[in-house]
Amino acid sequence: MADKLPEKNDVLCLLGPTAAGKTGLAVELCQHYPFEIISVDSALVYRRMNIGTAKPDPATLNAAPHALIDLVEPWESYSVSRFLGDVESEIQRIIQHNRIPLLVGGTMMYYHALWFGLSELPESDSNTRVRLQQRADEIGWQNMHERLADIDPVAAKRIHPNDPQRLLRALEVFELSGVPISTLQQRKPPENYRFFNVGIMPADRSLLHKTIAARFEQMLTEGFEREVDGLMNLPEMHVELASMRCVGYRQMWDFLADNCTRKEMIERSLAATRQLAKRQITWMRRMENLHLLDVAPRIDDLRHVAEFNQLIDRHR
Repeated sequence: MADKLPEKNDVLCLLGPTAAGKTGLAVELCQHYPFEIISVDSALVYRRMNIGTAKPDPATLNAAPHALIDLVEPWESYSVSRFLGDVESEIQRIIQHNRIPLLVGGTMMYYHALWFGLSELPESDSNTRVRLQQRADEIGWQNMHERLADIDPVAAKRIHPNDPQRLLRALEVFELSGVPISTLQQRKPPENYRFFNVGIMPADRSLLHKTIAARFEQMLTEGFEREVDGLMNLPEMHVELASMRCVGYRQMWDFLADNCTRKEMIERSLAATRQLAKRQITWMRRMENLHLLDVAPRIDDLRHVAEFNQLIDRHR
């Protein structure tokens, strides 16, 4: 196949909802283009979390290495700000080696921050503030400050535990946006790259739901329960960590802690994954300059590659 190469300083982005087949297509594309994959997935940054995150297996990583996976322990934080620094370093490295960065993943917040810079602070929400104030009344502002230190060490250093107004606002911003307040105010989008964005949009939502269910069943077969049990036995771990907000992990933790039945765990995990996919699709539908592949049931990756060639040709 005479593949048409993107130009220098082009950055290719492959987006799609969870379980849509992004990894398989990306690996296939690497056989046809001088691409190097950079993961854009907030779950894959965690070590020890392989099964529940659908992390590429060693054979896949050997065929097509992925940057930005296995960066931190599951009890450590990883911010959007750190992602921006890491991804820009990887983009530069790949371009300097005369290859093309291929960003692959479904963490839309990461993409948005890369393309447009970080957003302004969200408006205050009374319900969120009341909930946080009630929590502070229960555990005290010192413990609230320790929670801020877990999610936003930079803000925690400059906000004193005895400054409840600023502390409450910092926690509120994270609750509303999922992004540390210190991150939202400090980054600008890179100006020296041209982004070419390709999306996999499921033609049949029910088919995607079936794929999600089949993939979760496979995760259970591969030992997802054992994986989470191992995490629970680590002294640094607790259920309120950011890593345990990855879909499936909180639900499995609750099951292993006897807070729900196995059937309830499976139903809640599938519901959470479907909701994630819905949010990702909503993000994509709002995007401008997103080139959608014609995704039909059981379409093969080579067909995608042919469509990708046509998109590259039109893009140039």
